[in-house]
Amino acid sequence: MSERPEGVDPLALEQQVCFALSVAARSVVAVYRPLLEPMGLTHPQYLVMLALWQHAPLSGRDLSRLLQLDPGTLSPLLKRLEAAGYLRRERDPSDERSLAVTLTASGAALRSQAELIPAAIVQRLGLPVEDLQHLHSVLTQLIAAANRPGGGPTSPTAGAAAQASA
Repeated sequence: MSERPEGVDPLALEQQVCFALSVAARSVVAVYRPLLEPMGLTHPQYLVMLALWQHAPLSGRDLSRLLQLDPGTLSPLLKRLEAAGYLRRERDPSDERSLAVTLTASGAALRSQAELIPAAIVQRLGLPVEDLQHLHSVLTQLIAAANRPGGGPTSPTAGAAAQASA
């Protein structure tokens, strides 16, 4: 059993990484909302569009993997984006089981509006770009660690540090 500093409750809400991540995610998505609403997009739909602007066309399976969303979560997002006229979903003629997702002309054109969003987010958050890049790097490491088989520490020292601050 690892030692903890006297008077520190290991279950204190404000000490939990999961709580900080949850609040941060909701808060940052709220900063995006007023920028995305004029485009007719929700934040999850924006993430789909970002993936398609970068990689289209994509199979449904590849899009699901790229966004780390299960197909049951992704499917309604694609349906709404298709209804909005931003993308097309078609069966791959060479493999009827595979769904091909492509941008429409209006979906591709929406990119020019979206290009203004990153700078607006940086400005609204009021944090140095370097801090945001560092945060992104740390979060990417956290995602990789959480997705590792077992999701546990790689060394006993890492485990003790995690217990002290998680």
